[in-house]
Amino acid sequence: MSLIATLARLEAVHSGRAQPGATVRHRHLSDRPLVFVPLTTAGEAGAPLGALVGADRRAPRLLAVPQPRDRDLRFAFLAELADVMLPYVDSFAGAVEAAERTDTDPETGKRVKVEVELCADAPQLIVPSRAGIEFVRLLGRSMRFRRTAEQDPEAPHPAPPRVPLLGRWLTHFGERARVPGSSLLLALSDVLAQHWTTGQSGLEDQHLGALLAWIAPPGGASGAEAALRAELERDAAGQLRCPPAGPATDPAFDNKLLAPAIERYDRARQALAAAEDGLTADDRLGALTAAERDVLALVETCALPTWEKVWDGLDLLRTLPEGAHVAERWTRDRWSFTGHRDRILAGEPPQPRRDDAVTAAGKLAAREREQARLDAQEALDDPLVMAGRRLAGEAFAGEVVDVVMAYGEGKRPSPRPLVTVRTEDRPHLAERAKVYRSLGGRPQSAQCVAEEDEGTLLVLRILDKMGRGKEPEAGSVPEKGDLVCFTLFEHEQRGGAKLPDPEQTPWTHGGPPGEESVPEAPDPVTEEDVL
Repeated sequence: MSLIATLARLEAVHSGRAQPGATVRHRHLSDRPLVFVPLTTAGEAGAPLGALVGADRRAPRLLAVPQPRDRDLRFAFLAELADVMLPYVDSFAGAVEAAERTDTDPETGKRVKVEVELCADAPQLIVPSRAGIEFVRLLGRSMRFRRTAEQDPEAPHPAPPRVPLLGRWLTHFGERARVPGSSLLLALSDVLAQHWTTGQSGLEDQHLGALLAWIAPPGGASGAEAALRAELERDAAGQLRCPPAGPATDPAFDNKLLAPAIERYDRARQALAAAEDGLTADDRLGALTAAERDVLALVETCALPTWEKVWDGLDLLRTLPEGAHVAERWTRDRWSFTGHRDRILAGEPPQPRRDDAVTAAGKLAAREREQARLDAQEALDDPLVMAGRRLAGEAFAGEVVDVVMAYGEGKRPSPRPLVTVRTEDRPHLAERAKVYRSLGGRPQSAQCVAEEDEGTLLVLRILDKMGRGKEPEAGSVPEKGDLVCFTLFEHEQRGGAKLPDPEQTPWTHGGPPGEESVPEAPDPVTEEDVL
């Protein structure tokens, strides 16, 4: 945790209200996000109990599994979930725009620009908390390997074609959520905690009700009091007034309400199976329907408060202006969505359970690069984030007190002006270290050549972005009296070393080189893969 975040947390405790952690919104918010509030069954990892899902706050779709141990009912739940989510995803797949992409020419091996289709927008899935992202990833894994009747006519539980298709999309959303800065799948609690600093721990911030209580305490109460009520307050029946954000449910809800309702459903189903005539079956079918409705009502009662709080949180985030680099990161999400759409249309197989060595190394390198890029962009977009970097000695700001024109040595001398900056910051500058500032959206580099007056005066030599002429272009060099901000970190991240082809990896990673690479057969479907 940075020093400025620690100070903000202390101020939140003192004032009783969450403090701003950002002045702009660092994540893209769709005009029409799909909110997904899942619930799982206690004691059975990953077994769905129900969900509220939809893109309209006033019209959520309620899904429930009246007997979570019944596989047929689970599969029916997944099929209903696909009926809701797939049309939403498909609604973004048709509208495209022309875009340029750099590819390698197979004949010449040179990098050339080609015109391709890029989806004009992409879907966005919102879950209440970080645990919801893990559940989405688990759902994707359990669904994308399901066999359909067309693939395997003898499959014991054939799935409708839309179920493995949704599994592939959920897997893609889950993988994309691991890329820093991506907004295809967002945990609302994490996004809110990034933009507001509360007086509680990061683990407590995962309780959406408590987090919102700190940000907007009701009735003039302090954030701590409101958060405590949100976490612990119960009604006359002993049920939480603000259930947790899921997917886990409260034990009191499970024991006092849910378990008896499921037991009534089981008894009604057994009674219907034992009916000996049509009239008796009709009566018992009504009892079964009533028992199923009771379970549905309980799921709705448990999920609806979280559903409302998710939309309240989205409204809070929309009050912040969007950061300058957010659109750029959303464009990369659109490329990701378009690429996965094309892979599905091309008939490629689902994502493997385990990546090969080269793919895994490529993903890790990409995530590290995106994390460094995100850290730099958030600091450039937000003065409050930049203040934290300045306190950490990773940037400095000050006033230009002197500018001396100088030129580099060489056959064609280039301008290398010396700029003296007075600052009260204490950057961790090494000898002749490079520093960077944003100039018209592009990074301009400089070199620290001297420190004077106990480090309060820094002499910088500007190195680039001044044009090709003998004299610097207008505005490319700071003038005396200008306020400037330089960073010790680079604004653009460089690509890493080129990874070998999968068939050229050493024996320690799937080789040896030279031998024919046999693709690994998919793992057999086990009980762990099927919810």
